[in-house]
Amino acid sequence: MSYLSRESSPLSEALWKQIDSAVVKAARNILTGRRFLHIFGPLGIGTQNIAIDDADAVKEVEKDGLITTQGRKFVEIPTVYDDFTLLAKDLESAKKAGFPTDLSQAEKAAEACALKEDQLIFFGNAELGYEGLLTAPGAKKMAKKDWSADENAFTDIAAGIAYLVENSIYGTYALAVSPDLYMQMQRLQPGTGLLEIDRVAKLVNGRLYQSSVLGRGKAVLVGSDEKNMDLAIGQDMAAAYLEQKDLNHVFRVLETVLLRIKRKQAIVIFE
Repeated sequence: MSYLSRESSPLSEALWKQIDSAVVKAARNILTGRRFLHIFGPLGIGTQNIAIDDADAVKEVEKDGLITTQGRKFVEIPTVYDDFTLLAKDLESAKKAGFPTDLSQAEKAAEACALKEDQLIFFGNAELGYEGLLTAPGAKKMAKKDWSADENAFTDIAAGIAYLVENSIYGTYALAVSPDLYMQMQRLQPGTGLLEIDRVAKLVNGRLYQSSVLGRGKAVLVGSDEKNMDLAIGQDMAAAYLEQKDLNHVFRVLETVLLRIKRKQAIVIFE
């Protein structure tokens, strides 16, 4: 039996394909971190731990005839999940009438998982020891001006990029902002005839994203190349069959995923 336990369900292969399609479509509408982070994997559900290197400190050291790796730690890849139920009567009714099965509950669970993934990417989980882009110790913090006035957003991001270059972080840059900051940049810049957001987007070659998990007044600029950070995936997002309860069918949308920050100096937080 596979890990997702689909063989134990009475669902047809065609319905499983519909569930898979609904889950992927719903998640893609929300996922933000994956849009600018390099994906390492999928490695498979059997990969429970993964190495995270400090790219500037990792090296082999020898002592007393033993060789170990300095600047490397092994971290468990957590499981992100959300459950949903399909009513047996609804499945039978759709089958009898020839109607498509209503998979809104599967879509809702996939959306919840997508938000949890982005929450983990941006904020980590301090209690469990996971670092996020906005919580990683050692990341550069810069004071944010009022982005609803003048050309403050442009000058802030330009200063952030200058900091990255000064610290030898070259390559691809990406900017993630909260929805309120995204909307504040939707205005004409005096004397240019350009929207502020278009000027900012040009600084990062169009890699500007908004995410609701950032709340309000938050922005983070990163050097997103693989050498600086990536997103390790064991099991990619999929639906698993849990059980039949009260004749209804219970499922779990799950994934195993972990942000790996290899260079803290590749992160600029505006606050």
